[in-house]
Amino acid sequence: MARHLKDAGLIWIPAMHDYFAVPDRGLDDHIFVINDVMAYVEIRNNLPMVTFHGTAEWALDYLLTSEVIWLPKEDQLRMNVMRLLSPESQPALLLASTGDGYRLEIQLQGGSRVFEATEASEAYAAALLHLLDLQAFNQQ
Repeated sequence: MARHLKDAGLIWIPAMHDYFAVPDRGLDDHIFVINDVMAYVEIRNNLPMVTFHGTAEWALDYLLTSEVIWLPKEDQLRMNVMRLLSPESQPALLLASTGDGYRLEIQLQGGSRVFEATEASEAYAAALLHLLDLQAFNQQ
């Protein structure tokens, strides 16, 4: 879904504690986070310790943000949905828990649209993708 959101035009302004993935480089199983201090949990003398190692050095010195995929958190997805709904005269969104997941209803162009998913973040992501696609369609 994150790749679809990127392809649909979701703009990422990297910030502290944002998550991202590095596709097509053999790192698909890893999630990275923007952070200012590298800290690790290690076991030394059979005791768990938090250790600090300074700047991590690895084979990739840098990546352009266009080469990575932002993995937005639920609050970031919700904020972007609200931003795209703001031109509406009566912007509204309602998230409700269902027996097997979540139901997100948005008011859009005088009607409502429903997105259902097992996680709230997935419902927000589906709504955001819909709004980005609609925005791209309207700009053509």
